[in-house]
Formats: sequence, C-alpha cells, structure tokens
Amino acid sequence: MEALSAPSNDAVVLPREGALTVVSPEGDAPAIAGEAAFNGSGADPSIAPTASIAPTASIAPTASIASTASTVLPASGLPGPAALSEASALDMLGTLIDAVADSDRQLAAGAAKRARLIDHTRRFSEATAFTMEDPATVRRWSHTAVARRVLVSELACALRLPERSTETLIAESATLLSDLPDTLTALDTGTISYRHAQVMIDHALSLPEDSRQAFEHAALPAALALTVSKFDRKAHRLRESLHPDTIDSRHSQCADNREVTLTPARDGMAWLSAYLPAVAAHAAYNRLTDIATTGTGPTEPRTLTQLRADTLTELLINGIAETTEKPGNANDGNDGNDGDISSGRACLGRGIRARVLITVPALTLLGHETEPATLEGYGPIDLGTAYYLTARAPSLMRILTHPESGSVLSVGRDRYTIPPDLRTWLRLRDETCRYPGCHTTARRCDIDHTTAWQHHGETTWNNLAHVCPKHHKQKHHTHWNVTQDRHGNLHWTSPTTHSYSTQPATHIRPSP
Repeated sequence: MEALSAPSNDAVVLPREGALTVVSPEGDAPAIAGEAAFNGSGADPSIAPTASIAPTASIAPTASIASTASTVLPASGLPGPAALSEASALDMLGTLIDAVADSDRQLAAGAAKRARLIDHTRRFSEATAFTMEDPATVRRWSHTAVARRVLVSELACALRLPERSTETLIAESATLLSDLPDTLTALDTGTISYRHAQVMIDHALSLPEDSRQAFEHAALPAALALTVSKFDRKAHRLRESLHPDTIDSRHSQCADNREVTLTPARDGMAWLSAYLPAVAAHAAYNRLTDIATTGTGPTEPRTLTQLRADTLTELLINGIAETTEKPGNANDGNDGNDGDISSGRACLGRGIRARVLITVPALTLLGHETEPATLEGYGPIDLGTAYYLTARAPSLMRILTHPESGSVLSVGRDRYTIPPDLRTWLRLRDETCRYPGCHTTARRCDIDHTTAWQHHGETTWNNLAHVCPKHHKQKHHTHWNVTQDRHGNLHWTSPTTHSYSTQPATHIRPSP
C-alpha cells in the first residue's frame, strides 16, 4: 500500500488572468504554474504524480475565498450605486468570479483526495479481511464477505450515504486509481469536476479493461472543454467507436438490468422512472401520447404533458385511461362504469388495484387542526389528497394517529409471533428499514426483535423494529449492535464503535 502524505499549508493565489499558482507560506518558488495541459500521453510533467495525495493537500482551505471577497467588498457589504466606476465594478466582479472558480477547483481536488483515501481504505480492508470473524453460529459468512459488509456499512454511515451509493463510490475510486490516472490528475488540478470524472468512469467501466486507456486519452480533452451533459454525449459516441463488442450482444446484456425506480420529490410529488429497452420505452411513450391526445380540446385545461402524466397514472392504478377527471383524481372503481367512450375513458379494462397506507391525525380528520397527513414511504401529503383517498379509495387502510385502545401492542414472552394489530402499528411507526440510511419500505422488511428472543427479548412494540433482509443478516453476521429505547429510537454501534441513531418516521404514543 502506498503511504499517505501529510497535508501542507500551501495557499492558492489566483491571478486575474486565471493562471493557477501555488505559493508556500515561506515565499518559496511556485510548485505549479500555468494552466494544466493534457496531451495524448497524459498529464503535464509539472504536475505531481497521482500516486501521492500531496497535490490535493496543497490546495488551501476555503477560508481563503472569504478573505478574497472581504478585500474586494467594503466592510458594510455591497457598494452603493455611485461608489464605483463601471471599470472598477467589472474588475471586482471578475475577481469574485475567479474566487468562485478557484473554490470549484478546490472541490475537485478534494474529490481526488477522497477517492485516494477510499481506495486506500478498501485495500486495507481486503488485506486485513482474515481478521474479520462472523459471530453467527449457523450459515456463517466468509472472512471476505464480513470484511466487505463492514467496509460498506461503515463508510455509508460515516458519509451519510445509501449503501448502493457507497458501493458506487468505492467502485469509482478504484477505477480512478487503477484505470484512469490522467482523469485523476485532472481532478487533482481542478481542470475537471467530479461530475465529469463520473461520466468518464461510467463509460470506461462499460468497456473491457484493455480498451479503457485508449478511451480515456480520446475523451479527456473533451472533458476539459465541455459541460457535463455535452461531454456525456461526446463520450457516448467515443465509447461506441471503441467498444470491441457488437451493439446486439451489448443490448442483450443491458436488457437484463431493466428496472423501475421511485424517487421522492418536494411538495407531495415523486419521480417514477423506468429503465427499458429503447424500442419498448418509445412505444410506451408514444402510446401514452396517443391516449392523452384524445383528451385535448378547447374545454380541456390540462396541457398535453399533464394529460400524458395523468394517463400513465390512471393506466397503472386503475387499468383505464381517464380523460375527463381532474389531475390525480383517479376513478375509484365504484361507479359501475367499465370504460365506455361516452364517459371519456379509453376502453382498456381494469387491472390490479393499488394499495397505499396513509395516516391522518384524528383532529385533522375531524377538521379541528391542519397537521398534514403522511403517505407511507414518502412523508407529508396535502390534506385534499388525504381526504379524497380516505373517502373514496377502496384499497385504503384507514388508521388514526393514535390506535384504538383495543390494539394488541405487546404479548411479552408469551409468544414469538407478532399479532396483526402490532404488525400494522409497527409498519405505521417505522415506514422504512430502521438501519441508518436505508429507505427500503417497511412492507418489504422483516420485523426484528431488537433484543433477540433467545436472549429474553419480548415481543413488544419497543423491542421490535423493521429491518430489511440485507441489514437483518448484517446484524447477525457482523459486529453491528443495536438497542432500542422506550421512545422507539434505535441506537446502532458499528464494528469500529461509531454510533448512529434512527428515529421512528411517525411518533405514536402506545395505547394505555
């Protein structure tokens, strides 16, 4: 393993014309001068090699940016309209813009340093995997599997990232260090952003290892000059020209990765995305457009874009395509109409109906308060939608914030099996997996005894929590430990003794 260099106290000075000059505190000669230049063989020789972390450390802390601004702007804040001439104002603006660009270069250099540290951590974990023991007594994991799970889970919690994002970050760091040294050098000097590097990594990883260096040399000049989106298109074309396999064989493999994902957005909205073969995606989009177009007219207030979204919603939820209802008001299926043209519906039949779980505070439901309702796995939704669903949706499971006193929330040590009332209460309380950073919905999780049943744990609301199968196994096969307090908060301790806590999504007082 390579040794990690200690940070220096070098400061960055950015002259007006934009050249990058590093000046040491003692006034020594610059370590780097001029713009970083790249040619077909790699980086400019005046830039330190990528094996060392020192170039990253030589970038000054962001406090230098604040000092730059303070020397330009008066102490009272922004200058008045008559305080500066046009030339002086433009010169100050230019200096501030240079400072912003310098800050961006520092971010890129920090990303390069992080990549080296993450890859160093990965290699250390792999080299010491033989020390990792599985504490379980049955179906034990290998040393390598335990070490990998510990590495990913520790990094994910420390960086507050989902584990899939952490796996991606580990893979990106390894690729930069092993396959894309010139890209790492460009990141070090701030001549590309980490988003440019991610595009380079994404396309490079789709190529065989022996084609990656040629791809990097061909694509890097474009990364230095183009925006991320334009560089992505350029890299896509280069990747196609350099890939040794035919597009037919590659498509067959990529089609196996098709998926649908749900991403929460703000203000009661979310993104529903599908990764599909291009032909199928275009066919589905065209059909949505054709159906939505039948609803357009002089009296229709919705745009074609809105009609297309409403059509998708209605097809997936109801199995019919509404063209006369207002946005989001999917037919509840209780009007006895199976899709006649006169009602404005496309005759497509009915499919599987959707189920959702929302919670509405009792006083809100009675109209005495305006506390928002909560959609399971998402969060607050508007009261209009909550009232609509509560009144009309036949698949709705209606539960008040405070369960009725007859609900069974504990059976103590009488039995291991969790009663239905308690299952519903826990699902409502947790909403997702209770492991730090995990967003797997509760309905796809196991209900875990925080203190194991065999260790005298009780089947009661404050000893149970939803944990997804992945983290449930991790809890038993690694040295992750968890306790639960009387408020339902989970307190996790990692194998390296770092501590993390998670709170219930909905705070519910148990019935007396």
